[in-house]
Amino acid sequence: MKQVIGYFLGFAIFIAGIPALMWWVSGTPSPAELPVGRLYLAALIALFGLSISVRSIVYMKRVGKGNPFDAMGHEVAPRTKHLMTDGPYRLSRNPMLSGTYLYYFAVLVALWNWWSLLVFAVVAAVMVLQVRSEEKRLEADFGQEYLDYKKRTGRFFTFK
Repeated sequence: MKQVIGYFLGFAIFIAGIPALMWWVSGTPSPAELPVGRLYLAALIALFGLSISVRSIVYMKRVGKGNPFDAMGHEVAPRTKHLMTDGPYRLSRNPMLSGTYLYYFAVLVALWNWWSLLVFAVVAAVMVLQVRSEEKRLEADFGQEYLDYKKRTGRFFTFK
């Protein structure tokens, strides 16, 4: 049950809530007022980003037997039993968040608004703090294995 609540909260906050806040601060009353080409481009980017996030969550659940997410030091869902270094985790130490960032970028493309960019920047800064907290926990849980992984894989994207 704890895991279902964790996933529901993740969806409510990250997939629905933050984009809704970006939309609200933009002052855009309806999607009909946005250029169709920009909406199509945004939809493609959003689907790509969400597919990365969902694939990473499923992979983490199946292979890692849990979820890496701690909310600022508090366990939200069962922690992984194994360090994920392959699958979507071979290109990013945080593919769920990388996909979510792409999703938010798609919202920015659709809205094309400075206020929405400000919301994204604040959310990104908070999430980087969260990632740093998770990295400390992963280092404590997995030791040298995690340190080696950290050296060869980028936090959000690996450019090799």
